[in-house]
Amino acid sequence: MFPNFFKKEPLPKELNDTFTTIVEHLNSYNNKEDALKEAYQIIATKFESSRLKTFTMFRRGFIKDPEKMWQKNFLHCFQVNYLLRMFLVKSKWFKDEDIKLKISCIYYITPHQYLRIKLSDNQYMNVDPWGYDFGIKLGDYLYGFH
Repeated sequence: MFPNFFKKEPLPKELNDTFTTIVEHLNSYNNKEDALKEAYQIIATKFESSRLKTFTMFRRGFIKDPEKMWQKNFLHCFQVNYLLRMFLVKSKWFKDEDIKLKISCIYYITPHQYLRIKLSDNQYMNVDPWGYDFGIKLGDYLYGFH
């Protein structure tokens, strides 16, 4: 995966057993907001976020294979968002069109990707699992000095 903040990378056609189990778990929820909250928790708590590692582990951003990503403890924001998008789209709750890639700047210089997810015709939620380690809650995203 080339670090691309503006383009959605294609999702895999097939999922491995681990990913299928997660998708089935998400499908067990009664509504899309609860499924989104669970998917967010799974991703946000699995991966470490680090501003320093964003630079020192720059080459990790070129990993394209979701299975290889899943084996790491640190991923870049766009990779974490890719995995979250994969789970949401592969579940019965969201279409890829419901998920928009958005960009902000951390410290006003470092580009950062988060997601804006459509919950209903007039309800959207910002989702930034990479920001979880910095105290960013579901519904908010990293920007500036925030």
